[in-house]
Amino acid sequence: MVKQLLIVFVLFLSSCVYTLDIQQGNILAQKDIDKLRPELSKNQVVFVLGNPVVDDSFSDDKWIYLYTYQSRIDQNDKTQKLILHFEDDKLVTAEGDFEIPETLQKSKP
Repeated sequence: MVKQLLIVFVLFLSSCVYTLDIQQGNILAQKDIDKLRPELSKNQVVFVLGNPVVDDSFSDDKWIYLYTYQSRIDQNDKTQKLILHFEDDKLVTAEGDFEIPETLQKSKP
């Protein structure tokens, strides 16, 4: 009887495994995005946002900040992206899942 209770208890405990949420990438806040201005140098952008996680192999003038969050409990996944475009080492435009300052929005043709 004691062995059976012990086996049931061990099986119960083995099913109570905690799984971690997974966060990857740059955690960006809207207040930091609001600090971006045209003509900021690449070094100034790194000071404000940090280094981008994704390197564009084809263009050094395109920086991609990517953040993903995977919740193991409620399967609530979240992805945020910010793409910055530079010309001559100066910030020109930005796009992504944040409120982009008006001075950095791409002009619509």
